[in-house]
Amino acid sequence: MAKAKYAPMFETVSGALNKINKKSPHAEDQKMILATHRVAPTQTVGGCSRVYIRDLDSVTRSTVPSSRELDIRERFTAVSQAVAARKKDPTKITADQVAFKAQKDQPNGKKTMTAYLWQVEGETYDAAHPRN
Repeated sequence: MAKAKYAPMFETVSGALNKINKKSPHAEDQKMILATHRVAPTQTVGGCSRVYIRDLDSVTRSTVPSSRELDIRERFTAVSQAVAARKKDPTKITADQVAFKAQKDQPNGKKTMTAYLWQVEGETYDAAHPRN
């Protein structure tokens, strides 16, 4: 059995060490390697470290996206494009900076300009596309 020892500076490890390239003609032959590791005061020796190996079938979606999920994806795409365009629009930059600074220190105010623009454009999208 193989054994891996993490350096003391690593308190946690979580995620894919190797991913499957789904566009590759050899995707069927590839494996995904996931690792988790944490240091806990109550851990038993080796009890908080795991390695998982997955093949293409286990990382490929098996269900069709629901209409709600497709709506969420559509909203995300539209809002992200609107935020990117708004950041580059010289006619709106000054007004956006003033409005951002005015709301920044308010309760529930957005602390970054990007978060503020996401909120503004998200509200604009929601007003134009009411949900049922």
